[in-house]
Amino acid sequence: MVDNIQVTRLANGLTILTDPMPGVRSATLGFFFRVGSRHEPAELNGISHFIEHTVFKGTNRRSALDIAIEQDRLGGNLDAFTTHEETGFAIKVIDDQLPRAFDLIADMLVNPRFDDADLKSEQRVILEEMKMVEDSPEEYLGEIFSEAFFPKHPLGLNIAGTPKTVKSFNSKLARQYHRDVYGATNLVIAAAGNVRHDDVVALAEVAFDGQPVENQIPKTEDQRPALAAPILIKQNQNLEQAHLIIATSLVSATDERRYAADLLANIIGGGTSSRLWQKVREERGLAYSVGASAISYQDCGLFSIFAGTSPEQVEEVVDLSIAEMRDVAAKGVTADELDLAKQQTRASLLLGLEDSAARAATLAQSEMTHGRQISIEESLEKLSAVSLDDIHTLAHEHFRTENMAFAALGDLKWLTIARERLEIAP
Repeated sequence: MVDNIQVTRLANGLTILTDPMPGVRSATLGFFFRVGSRHEPAELNGISHFIEHTVFKGTNRRSALDIAIEQDRLGGNLDAFTTHEETGFAIKVIDDQLPRAFDLIADMLVNPRFDDADLKSEQRVILEEMKMVEDSPEEYLGEIFSEAFFPKHPLGLNIAGTPKTVKSFNSKLARQYHRDVYGATNLVIAAAGNVRHDDVVALAEVAFDGQPVENQIPKTEDQRPALAAPILIKQNQNLEQAHLIIATSLVSATDERRYAADLLANIIGGGTSSRLWQKVREERGLAYSVGASAISYQDCGLFSIFAGTSPEQVEEVVDLSIAEMRDVAAKGVTADELDLAKQQTRASLLLGLEDSAARAATLAQSEMTHGRQISIEESLEKLSAVSLDDIHTLAHEHFRTENMAFAALGDLKWLTIARERLEIAP
């Protein structure tokens, strides 16, 4: 509810948002930077993720062990993440521990030590993280698919970087990149739960006093990707299952049709009542895991179907998936399907209001993506307004043969997928 949300913008560019939740004892505090892997120069691919890791290695006031002990003492889980478009640090604590939690994270973000010996140690950790992804076929397929789907574009690069780039990072590079972009101008602080806005603002004014204002918010206008439609088959005879992705372009995070896009993905593969779950898993038993999703970036979007199945069943799963996309593009969906998807999404939105972590994340996302807060009432109204024609038009526009991409990983020496198999247009 926007009426309860307060916003303060400091002179140095820092934005502070709070969403009070009377009656709870928890408080979630999040620090979100408008910086992700898509904003990095190619030679520094992975440095945002690297900095996310290495701020935990110590500050001028705290050692890495001090940080670890303090977050455990606070009783909360300090979560950090890097995506293509942002870097975040969040912790959920008891309300009376908020000042200590704020001091801890602010110290890590303002005063990281970036000691060369510590960075070398963390390089090894990140290289092991990369190996772990390679051992996870679903994640590995997603990485190689993204590289092919977003050719020669930062969205196609690994968020963690490459072994070559990660090994090149040192204290000088980390300090310079941190100084250039991890400043107050690019930072949104969001707090939800049993919080007082003026208290959070006061903490921020002290912690970020003297922060430079010349940090530039990364721009993506000149980085809009030209999407490809690859057919990619990667052999791995050691896998028992084959993993596959079918994808096409979809709307961006700022497009008003994003509500229809989410409902479309939900109907096709968003839950146990979805078309794919019923056709592929329940009726034919071809897969344990199958579904669809709509992923949105600032300037583009992606609809994808994913599944894991036995290698000899890949073609059947592909045919069933394409048949559903073809059917929706040609005829749309039923009123019952749309109503069910709306009810499911409505429940998810309303239940999220009970979680201070979800509300803090929503505050930051609205600010960074839209530059304003979107009330739950507005979201529900726009969700309710999505029509059968909206769904049909969106599918007809984006589910087109020339846009279809396919990727598979597994023991698939015999498999060939021709463009005709991915044909959508009638």
